[in-house]
This record gives sequence, C-alpha cells and structure tokens, in this order.
Amino acid sequence: MMEEEELEFVEELEAVLQLTPDVQLAIEQVFPSQDPLDRADFNAVEYINTLFPTEQSLANIDEVVNKIRLKIRRLDDNIRTVVRGQTNVGQDGRQALEEAQKAIQQFGKIKDIKDKAEKSEQMVKEITRDIKQLDHAKRHLTTSITTLNHLHMLAGGVDSLEAMTRRRQYGEVANLLQGVMNVLEHFHKYMGIPQIRQLSERVKAAQTELGQQILADFEEAFPSQGTKRPGGPSNVLRDACQVANILDPRIKQEIIKKFIKQHLSEYLVLFQENQDVAWLDKIDRRYAWVKRQLVDYEEKYGRMFPREWYMAERIAVEFCHITRTELAKIMRTRAKEIEVKLLLFAIQRTTNFEGFLAKRFSGCTLTDGTLKKLESPPASTNPFLEDEPAAEMEELALEKGDLEQPKKPKAPDNPFHGIVSKCFEPHLYVYIESQDKNLGELIDRFVADFKAQGPPKPNTDEGGAVLPSCADLFVYYKKCMVQCSQLSTGEPMIALTTIFQKYLREYAWKILSGNLPKTTSSSGGLTISSLLKEKEGSEAAKFTLEELGLICSILSTAEYCLATTQQLEEKLKEKVDVSLIERINLTGEMDTFSTVISSSIQLLVQDLDAACDPALTAMSKMQWQNVEHVGDQSPYVTSVILHIKQNVPIIRDNLASTRKYFTQFCIKFANSFIPKFITHLFKCKPISMVGAEQLLLDTHSLKMVLLDLPSIGSQVVRKAPASYTKIVVKGMTRAEMILKVVMAPHEPLVVFVDNYIKLLTDCNTETFQKILDMKGLKRSEQSSMLELFRQRLPTPPSGPEGSSSLSLLAPTPEQESSRIRKLEKLIKKRL
Repeated sequence: MMEEEELEFVEELEAVLQLTPDVQLAIEQVFPSQDPLDRADFNAVEYINTLFPTEQSLANIDEVVNKIRLKIRRLDDNIRTVVRGQTNVGQDGRQALEEAQKAIQQFGKIKDIKDKAEKSEQMVKEITRDIKQLDHAKRHLTTSITTLNHLHMLAGGVDSLEAMTRRRQYGEVANLLQGVMNVLEHFHKYMGIPQIRQLSERVKAAQTELGQQILADFEEAFPSQGTKRPGGPSNVLRDACQVANILDPRIKQEIIKKFIKQHLSEYLVLFQENQDVAWLDKIDRRYAWVKRQLVDYEEKYGRMFPREWYMAERIAVEFCHITRTELAKIMRTRAKEIEVKLLLFAIQRTTNFEGFLAKRFSGCTLTDGTLKKLESPPASTNPFLEDEPAAEMEELALEKGDLEQPKKPKAPDNPFHGIVSKCFEPHLYVYIESQDKNLGELIDRFVADFKAQGPPKPNTDEGGAVLPSCADLFVYYKKCMVQCSQLSTGEPMIALTTIFQKYLREYAWKILSGNLPKTTSSSGGLTISSLLKEKEGSEAAKFTLEELGLICSILSTAEYCLATTQQLEEKLKEKVDVSLIERINLTGEMDTFSTVISSSIQLLVQDLDAACDPALTAMSKMQWQNVEHVGDQSPYVTSVILHIKQNVPIIRDNLASTRKYFTQFCIKFANSFIPKFITHLFKCKPISMVGAEQLLLDTHSLKMVLLDLPSIGSQVVRKAPASYTKIVVKGMTRAEMILKVVMAPHEPLVVFVDNYIKLLTDCNTETFQKILDMKGLKRSEQSSMLELFRQRLPTPPSGPEGSSSLSLLAPTPEQESSRIRKLEKLIKKRL
C-alpha cells in the first residue's frame, strides 16, 4: 500500500516538474552537475543497470540502498531548510511593496515640482524678453556712438596730420600719428566700407610722405657731399626722429645709415691705404680719431637722436667694421713688411681699444654676423678686465711654473672682442714662426748653460733638485699661450700647440735624456779580493755621487714635466675653440717624459746591480764544500750591504719629492737582484751541510736587508710598501727553500723528491738537476733520482701519510735535526 502511494506521488511530482528546455538549460548553467540523478532525461532503469551491471554485483544491493536512502534523507533536510527559510518571505515581500509604493509617490511629487519650475521659467522669460531687447539695443547704440566718435577722430586726425606734415610740425605729428594709427586699428573689420578704406589710404599716404620728407630734411642737414650744417642739429630733426620711431623701421635704418656714413666719411679720407698714418705703426691715431668723434657726437648730436637708437655705439661699431676691412686690405698688400714686434704692437693697441668699447657700450647693437661668438671664451682675454693685483698673482704663479694656481673668477665676456683684431689672425703665422725661433734659441741656451754650469748638486734635504730650465720653459709656454689666446682661439692656437709639442720633445731628448750618465764596462777598480777584505770606499759604485744626483735630478725634472704637460694640455683645451679641442693632444710628449723616468730608474737599478755583481761572483767561486763551521755573515754579504747603504740613502733623499718613483726603483732592483742571486746560488757547487747552513744564514741576512731597503740608513723608519715586501719575501723564500732542499739528505729518494716538490713547487727538471749538482751527487746517482722525479710529478703525494712524509725534519737523522735547530738559534741571535 505504501509503495503504491509513493509511486502515485512520484507520478504527480513528475507531472508538476516538467520544465521547459530553456529553463532546464539555465539551471544546468547555474548549477552544473555530473550526477545522473540531476539530468532532465533521467532513466531509472538505466541508472539501476549502471549500479548493478552483473548478477554478482547484486550482492552489494543493501549497501547501495543504504547510500540512496542516506542521500534521500540529506535531500529532505535541505528541502526542509529551504521551506522554513521561506516562512517570512510573504511578510518581507509586503514590506518591500509598501516601500516601492512610497517611492512611486515621491517620484510623483518630484514630477509636479519640475512642471511648476518649467512654468515659472517660461513666465520669467516672457517678463524679461522686453528687458533683453532693450539691453541689446543699448549695447548696439553704445557701439555705434563709439564707432562714430572714432570715425570723427580719424577723419579729423587725418586732416590735421596732412596739414601738420606740410608745415613740418613734427613734434605734434609724433603724438597725433600714434593716436591715428591706434584709432585706425579699430576699423580693420570695416575696410569693406569705401569711406573707411579711403581714410586708411590717406593715412598710409601721409606716412609715406612723412618718411620721404624726413629723409629729405636729414639729407639737407647732413649732405653726403660737403660739410655739415654749421648750425648743428635742430629741434625739427629731433622731433623728426620721434616720428621716424613710429613710421616704417626702414626709415629709421636709412636715417641711421646716412648719418653714420656722413660722420665717418672724413675717416676714410684721412686713413686711406696710401696714407702714412694708415700703417700699423700709427694704429693709435685711428682709435684716437674715433674717440674724438664720439666726444664730438655727444656734444652736438647726443640729444637729437633718441637714446634707444644707441647712435654712439652704432658709430663705434661701424668704425670697427671699416677699420677691420681697411687693415686687412693694407696688411695683404704689405704682408712682407709685417714684423713680430709691429704685429704685437698693433694687436695690443687694438685689444685695448676693444676693451675701451666694452667698458663704454653694452654691445646690444651687434648682430649675429658681426663677430664670431666664442662658445667657451678664454679666461682673461681682456687685459682691462683684470686689476693689477690679480695680474701680479698670475706672474707669481708663472714664476713657480704652477699652472693650477687658483685664479679670480672669470671676468664678463667682452662682446667687442675680435671685432677689429680678427683681421690680424691670418698674419699670426709671423708670431708663431717667431715663437718657434725663440723656443729653439731657448733650448740651445739651456743646453749651453747645462754644459757650462754642470749638473746640479745633489740635494739631501728636500729631494732631488728640478732643473731650473724646466720651470723657465713652462713659464715661457704659459706666457705664449695666454698671449696667443688673446690674439686668436682658432687655428693659430693649434699651430702654437704643435710648436709646444716639438720643443717638449727636444727638451726631453737634449736636456734630459742627453745628459743621463752613460754606463761603462769598467768596474771602477773594484776587485774580488777587495770585496773579500771588506774594503770601504766610494769607488764601489760605478756612478759617482754627482752622477747619482744628476740622474735623480733628471728623474724629478721629467716627473715635473710630465705633470705640468698634462696641466698644459688642459689649459690649452680651455683656451681653444670648442670645435678644435679634439686636436689638442700631448699624450706623445707625456709618454716621452715617462720614458725618461723609466730610463733614469733603470740606470739607478743597473748601477746598484752592477756594484753587487762582484760580490755575487765571489760567492759563487767560494769553496763551500770546505766550510767547517757556521759563523757570522760572509764577506760578500757585507759587501752587498755596503753598496746598498752607500747608494740607496742618496737615491732616497734625492727622490724624496717623488716617493712613488723611489718605490719603483726598489721594486725593479728587487726584481733584478733576487733572480741574479738565485742564479749565482746555483753556481755554488758542491755544497757541504755546513756550507749550506752558512749560505742559508747569508740568504736570511740579505732578505732582512732587502725588506729594510726603502728605509735603510734613514732616521725615520717607514713601513715598506706591501707590493715591494711581497716581491722580496717571495723571491728570497725561494732561495731559502733551495738551500733547505740541499741540506736535506737524499735518501730515501722518494722522501727527498717529495720534499723538493713541496718546498719549491717547481716541475722543471733542470732546476731539480741543479739542486743535485749543488749536493755534489754523481751522474749515476742523479739519473735514478731524475727518473723518480719525473714519475712523482703527475701524482704528487696527498693525504696524512704523504703530508707527514713531506716534512723536511721528520725523516732526517738526529744529527741533521740538531744542526738545523742550531742554525735557527744562530739566526735568531743575529736578529
């Protein structure tokens, strides 16, 4: 009975829940599901067949039924929850409906208010329509009255303007013309009216007539031919200038041009090319003449022309243009007569005049084509812009040869610089050739003075003396550079730079490199016997004290020249035009001075190295197998130390001002002496055990002396540079390791070879054979050891056992260990 009721319920439910395909598709999109029970075309038979595909699967029917019932209960719970949640929906819906109705009522009120507002606006428009019409009428009437007034003013002004023009009443015309032109601007949009167009044409005609009339008046007052009017300027012309300010600018330019031409006509006659006063030696008279003319202009015509015309400056500028053209013409004609002194005199007077113009005028009338503006103007190009104390300070800096002295701030640029003096630039080759000749004579004088006075005395107080000729050369360079930059900042500066380069190289070759002492093959009477007897004397060094001082002086001078040449290059780049900066390059000359420095250091190293050679030769010729006991340091060590103590303090004191080059000397000497010492060490064969101990003591003594080399014999002890210390420690430690290998017993062979590889890390077979020769082994013994050495090279011993076997003392007998301990105690005692 229950089952029948359920079936009926299901059928009724299916009849009710028949949804349209669109609704079903929307549900599937909102709630996607892969469950077959959620499908619209659900088939119970297919679903059961899916759950129980075979008869054997019916064994799980109870479990499947339980799962389905559990799912049904969950669905019931969900349905129940949803139904309960809809209990208050009706009440909420009624409340929302009431609120919507209230909102609709509010919208109705708003619409009523809007309708009333539109009615009110329409009413206001009807009320104010008449008022707006009256307002427009008033505005149009005002415009009409104003226009009629302007028209009346224009008509009357044109009539008055024509009448005043005929009567030459320029004072009244100036004010009236400006007013008429201002009024006429209001009628531009009415030019289509014939009467207005006619008035405009009358104004233009009046302006044209005024311009022609004023030009005629000025022509009459200042005729091109003849003398000036004796009465001088009149008030009529002064008022005419005010009118010209209002007229076409071409009228003003024509007046200025004619007046300046008439004012300078006398100059062209007085200083014609065939006149004696036209030549450069009387160039002062040109500038004196124009100064008088400027004074005359101020007295007679200063008030006639408006101040904003800058007539005095225009006269001066036109005078400069004419002068530059005339001077260029006459110098081309008489180029062979131009001498350096005459050229410099003319340039100096011209630059003085340009400075005078810069003080007097602002340069506002100069056009872009007047002269070439410098993008980077040279410092102190105008001598009048520097006061005397500043010039004295610069001279003091020149005497010291210091190009980096702080200077006063740059003076303002001179806008007139080059406006006349530009004409001298094509002839500056005369100046350049003169400087070439002067510098050649200066170098020859330096060479002669050096030969006559001899090398400078060595300076042991403040470092090596810089040759005085060096400072003289750069002082002269500085003066030439400043002088040439005042004349031109273009190609002449490049030519002067080439001359500087030439004589910098000559100075380096003739004065510095040419006076370096030459090395000789003789040893100054030094013999091995004198070394072994530890004789003292200044003849131990190949170079005398004066020669050492000369080398140090040349080195210091080259270092000074190197630094100053770099500064000179920077100053030249500041003086020259920006477009020519890349052509200023003194790198080659700086490299030349660097070569002189390297040669000087190499000479000092060779001298000390050669002084130590006899001692090393004596060391290699000693019978080291006959040494019976270890004593104090050997005589050859004492001799080496003696030479070091004689030379190094002198070199250090003379290079005190160039400390870095003294460090280079120490490094180069260590790099030269230590390999040579090791080479002579290999020549000491055969060596006994005691002999090796003595050599080890000597090597340690030399190592200590070399480490102390930079400050040896000095009261102020300084720590040696780390780079130098590293070289000495590495080289002398290798010498000590060689001797330790020699001291080690050669049996067992494997231990000896491993000790060698560890201590020397040298895979060279020749070095290993030299060690065997030092030990005095026979060739038959050496062959087996060499073979073993080659075998051990590819696989050096490693690990704890190999490491212990590499120790030098571990495999030695008790006697050898005792000897080495005694040697170490002796070394410590010496220290």
